[in-house]
This record gives sequence, structure tokens and C-alpha cells, in this order.
Amino acid sequence: MKQVVLKQKIRQDARELFWVFLYLALFLCTLSTYTMLLLNEFHVKYFTYGTALLNALVLSKVILLGESARLGKRHEDKPLFVSVIYKSLLFSLLVAALHVLEEIIKPMLHGEGLSGALHDLAGRRVSELLVRNLVVFWAFIPFFTFTEMRRALGEGKLYDLFFRSKQQTNVAP
Repeated sequence: MKQVVLKQKIRQDARELFWVFLYLALFLCTLSTYTMLLLNEFHVKYFTYGTALLNALVLSKVILLGESARLGKRHEDKPLFVSVIYKSLLFSLLVAALHVLEEIIKPMLHGEGLSGALHDLAGRRVSELLVRNLVVFWAFIPFFTFTEMRRALGEGKLYDLFFRSKQQTNVAP
């Protein structure tokens, strides 16, 4: 009996990870393309897209871990607007912290040392990170709108509203 429940939980978690990853991968690859267009740096596209996909996977897991750790749960009894904005802000700050960590580690891996990494981060990278994470915040708003709507409506109802006819969902017009 416990094995069946465990398999169902793993399947549900994998499905959640896939959908969060898909949303973030599409968003981050689009953001990477936009950045490459602005900077006219298409010679590094495979690395850039690979990094975007890796970031999407890591962020997907961070979001799911954050949700399982009940980050942002204290505002779920408030209007959806408050919950969505709070979770978007909270997870954007978490993403910002991870980006800063990434920007410190990358130069250190190339032999610059901590002081070189911090100098590079403080110099030209801060404004880029701030703007990038502002975009991430705005991308999280529709993401958390759908997750909060799904939570408020109950499991399966949001899916039914989007992908089934009204006769199948028993929803009034």
C-alpha cells in the first residue's frame, strides 16, 4: 500500500517539475534570445540556451522545494492578488540570491578569486542582475496566478476549465 502511494507521489512531483520547468525554460530561453539580440552576441547561443535550460531546471526544483517548505503560505488566506504578489516577490528574491551566487562562482571557477568575482559583480553586473530579476518577478506573476488559482479552485478544476468543454466540467457560463 505504501509503495503505491509513494509511486503516486513521485509521479505527481515529476509532473509538477515538468510543468514548472516547461514554463521557466520557455521564459528563460526567450529572455536569453532577447538578451542576445540586444547585445548582438549570437556566437554563444548554445551555451546561453544550455545555461537557460539548466537554470530553468534548478529554479523549478527550488520553487517546488520552496513550496514544500511552505514559503509564502502565510498569505494564502488573503485575496489571491496578495498571495500572488507576495510569492512572486519572495521567489524573485530567492532567484536573485541564486543569480548573485552564480555570478560569484563563475569567475572563481575561472581563477579570478573571490575579490575579482565581487569586483566584477559590483561593477558592471549589478544593474544587469537587477533588471533581469525585475523581469523574473513579472514573469512569476502569471505563474503564481495560475498556481494560486489551481489551489483555490481545487485539484483538477483549473485543468478542466482550460482543457475540457463546459459540458464536461459542469461549469456554469
